[in-house]
Amino acid sequence: MLAKPISAVLLVSLASLAGLARAEAPRTGDAARGELLYATHCITCHGDQVHWRDNKLVTDWRSLQSEVDRWQVLSGLGWNPQDIADVARYLNTVYYRYPAGLLGRTNGNGGKPAKIAGP
Repeated sequence: MLAKPISAVLLVSLASLAGLARAEAPRTGDAARGELLYATHCITCHGDQVHWRDNKLVTDWRSLQSEVDRWQVLSGLGWNPQDIADVARYLNTVYYRYPAGLLGRTNGNGGKPAKIAGP
């Protein structure tokens, strides 16, 4: 008889802990997911050359994330901050290689990227 209430309490406790762990996980870019998003939505217009041209607009992590956000808005994709972080992480891994630091983390400020200290 006592086993049912204990089981219910244990189940609720475990579910709460799982939700808490998910809520506190930092939003770091997932390069594999970013590659999928980029291949699906961006590669048609952006070949490799766009990342290597002399007059590129991306010069650091902040500008990379800003350009990903700008182009997803112009394309009407409606990406959330995690999507933007994932694509930026992928592009950084493959093309740019800016210092890791806090790449791709957001700070809960309405979806805007966290301010990243310089290298």
